Amino acid sequence: IVDKELGPLVPLSFLVLLCLTNRGNKLWTGSSPFLLFANRRDVRLVDAGGTKLESTVVVSGLEDAAAVDFQYSQGIVFWTDVSEEAIKQTYINQTGNVVQNVIISGLVSPDGLACDWIGKKLYWTDSETNRIEVANLNGTSRKVLFWQDLDQPRAIALDPAHGYMYWTDWGETPRIERAGMDSSTRKIIVDSDIYWPNGLTIDLDEQKLYWADAKLSFIHRANLDGSFRQKVVEGSLTHPFALTLSGDTLYWTDWQTRSIHACNKRTGEKRREILSALYSPMDIQVLSPDRQPYFHTPCEENNGGCSHLCLLSPRDPFYSCACPTGVQLEDDGRTCKSGAEEVLLLARRTDLRRISLDMPDFTDIILQIDNIRHAIAIDYDPVEGYIYWTDDDVRAIRRAYLDGSGAQTLVTSEINHPDGIAVDWVARNLYWTDTGTDRIEVTRLNGTSRKILISENLDEPRAIVLNPVMG
Repeated sequence: IVDKELGPLVPLSFLVLLCLTNRGNKLWTGSSPFLLFANRRDVRLVDAGGTKLESTVVVSGLEDAAAVDFQYSQGIVFWTDVSEEAIKQTYINQTGNVVQNVIISGLVSPDGLACDWIGKKLYWTDSETNRIEVANLNGTSRKVLFWQDLDQPRAIALDPAHGYMYWTDWGETPRIERAGMDSSTRKIIVDSDIYWPNGLTIDLDEQKLYWADAKLSFIHRANLDGSFRQKVVEGSLTHPFALTLSGDTLYWTDWQTRSIHACNKRTGEKRREILSALYSPMDIQVLSPDRQPYFHTPCEENNGGCSHLCLLSPRDPFYSCACPTGVQLEDDGRTCKSGAEEVLLLARRTDLRRISLDMPDFTDIILQIDNIRHAIAIDYDPVEGYIYWTDDDVRAIRRAYLDGSGAQTLVTSEINHPDGIAVDWVARNLYWTDTGTDRIEVTRLNGTSRKILISENLDEPRAIVLNPVMG
């Protein structure tokens, strides 16, 4: 790599290996590519041309690492953990490889992950929520791109130079689709002779799309629009999962052999095993600046004029502005509104969720509030922006802001089974029912001046609503 002011710099791949392997008093050098792969319980790095065929652990102690990608210029490795339902990261040349959370809510089975190294975004698929989402590299401004006509989406690959994203879907109607990275121009490009499309990668030099099919045991390639389909490897594969490439060589992981394999990307010849006896090899990437070449985009200057997300697009002006999930874009096409204007609030026993009714995807967002044990009823104060809820397990009435911040406990004494709750947004009072004490009570919204309103002739009072205008 070369810095305009500092001149030639040490290649990051060398720094990576120096940092990682010095712990074992070993050092790998050479011009062969380094393969970064998820191994469920860890993420590893291997020199594809090394003579010892050993791998170095980048980060260990993981639950179920599945998909992996990187931001080469910043030295960041990202991965999805299916068991923890999270996306995480580490700096590959950082002492101790500290793990940081990127996305920790709203995921169920994040199978695919791709880093937009130019726009500095993360894209991922979730085969359980059947969504494709995007966010900044730190997880902010998260947005749902696709939520309809998806059934088990898995691998995802990006071509930022042309503004396209590609993904495999191995559901009832297996296929490979393409769309703009801003969710525009969605189209099915492969839907025949396909069953379990797993791995997916793009040859940026020759503009080819490669994919692996675990059921039909082949690796095929085609033009980026799905045309001119060709066979690369057929018949002799067992269970190919993920694939990547460097130069003329194609690499892939195999679940059954628990190995990493390689061949010529055009002919399928020169088959060889790179690394064997792995725990459970999953996604794989070539860690190289060649896989993330730099080019100028409209999003580089002042974020394209966007208040939040600037997403690359195949259509002129080759980008579009987008807002976090549930938030509408203003008429200027660049500025996001301050938040959702119509929101549905949901108490879901162990968490609270908000669903924007402004947008058609109706994505539920979990509020980051600790110690919710058995939430029953929920209401909202539009004046101060607090949500209030009853928790039957901890026997309390609590409140917090819509983003989950400022959580407080308001009532904890003489409360057995708080059930219904209602906010009087005019007089600034809070009403609730208790099926344990058989009472209806009221307090100020801050929990003071508590008063029993009705305690006789009640047998398990439950729901309660108010009409402040009529009293």
